[in-house]
Amino acid sequence: MIIRAIDGLNETVGRIVSVVAIVFAAFIIYDVFMRYVLNDPTRWAFDVTKQMFGFYFVLLGGYALRHQAHVRVDLLTANLSETPARIVDALGYLIFFFPFAWVFTTRSYEFAMRSYAQGETTYGSVQLPVYPLKMAMAAAAALLLLQGIAEVLKLVFNRQEVRSDA
Repeated sequence: MIIRAIDGLNETVGRIVSVVAIVFAAFIIYDVFMRYVLNDPTRWAFDVTKQMFGFYFVLLGGYALRHQAHVRVDLLTANLSETPARIVDALGYLIFFFPFAWVFTTRSYEFAMRSYAQGETTYGSVQLPVYPLKMAMAAAAALLLLQGIAEVLKLVFNRQEVRSDA
């Protein structure tokens, strides 16, 4: 039940965030058209597209982990049978992944709250708020941490891939 809920959450977030790529591309095309065809560049497009790429990039971490799309080095597990390989994978999560994910989650949350409290904005001609992107980073870290929990539970309970058609 927990595995299915976490997988479903990251699947849903991944599908929603993938739409940002389309909007991101549309803004870039619009800016290029305005700049080179009409000779009237936008003042806001660079900052907006930079922030949208940030949203897109960070929020897909849990989705990528769910689909095993992160880079793995299988030097230790390549020649092991199934049970020892699962044990090594679980230990890798416990020793390396969870400490990183915990620090990433807690520090990015503090980073976002400080940005919000200060009313931080971008530099340049159009000053956009920065804290939404930093809050997205904290949410992404939490989603990644949750997905790591689901992946360890899959290893512990020998569940290969629990699919959710969210």
